[in-house]
Amino acid sequence: MNLTNVVIIGCGYVGTAVARYWQNNPNLRVAATTTTRDRIPELEAIASPVFLLKGSDLAALNFALRDRDLVLLTVGAKGGKGYEDAYRQTAQNLVSLLPQHPSIKQIIYTGSYAIYGNQKGEWVDERSHCNPSNANQEILAETENILLGAASNNLTVSLFRLGGIYGPGRELVKIYRRISGTTRSGNGEEPTNWIHLEDIVGAIDFARQHQISGIYNLVDDASLTRKDLIAQVLSTHNLPPVTWDASQPSPQAYRAKVSNQKIKDAGYKLIHPQRIF
Repeated sequence: MNLTNVVIIGCGYVGTAVARYWQNNPNLRVAATTTTRDRIPELEAIASPVFLLKGSDLAALNFALRDRDLVLLTVGAKGGKGYEDAYRQTAQNLVSLLPQHPSIKQIIYTGSYAIYGNQKGEWVDERSHCNPSNANQEILAETENILLGAASNNLTVSLFRLGGIYGPGRELVKIYRRISGTTRSGNGEEPTNWIHLEDIVGAIDFARQHQISGIYNLVDDASLTRKDLIAQVLSTHNLPPVTWDASQPSPQAYRAKVSNQKIKDAGYKLIHPQRIF
């Protein structure tokens, strides 16, 4: 049996779900990293070893990469801060260390569709020009470029631009319940792009198995405006609706309809093509 040694850098909501899924595969040996000491016992139930480190710590990352075949980079910036350390610095360190770890044959990274920025509600795909609207989105775009620059005949790099993430423990009703009965700025006509956790896990494993390379949008098939999505979620759970004040500008920084055709053309079949309200 040929074992693939995997390290998941960043075991938050997505990384933990992937580790849990991969622990059942006898062909995979999964290690994980976390920045939170208290989470080590939880992660040790699904991965071994578990490293306490930040990706910006070059020496610690170098140790975690030893004898790995695949790196899954699923980092996140806590509280919306720390994008520089969590994303760009981690990617730079990872790429700088690759010559010391020739066993690594694949990197899979989860980013965000937010880097498309404000596209005035038009359709975008992986060939579309990105228009980051703030410094954090610029860091996400630079992180992609750093990782893509490491691709070679001996190293496959797979990048996923994720829609908004929902799933067990992060249901849409939990996300939108707090605005029930309120008045929101704008008309709510901005497109929404979401993806279920099970499809993130499924697409990551698809990338692992099929060695797909390059950038892939990962969103579901639902084409709903923010207004319609919120209305359906609140109605489904018998919660008071939201009203909209079109006289006030919408705070939504990114507006684009994101195509998922490329990942489907590659052969991935969505588990949840429509949203679960």
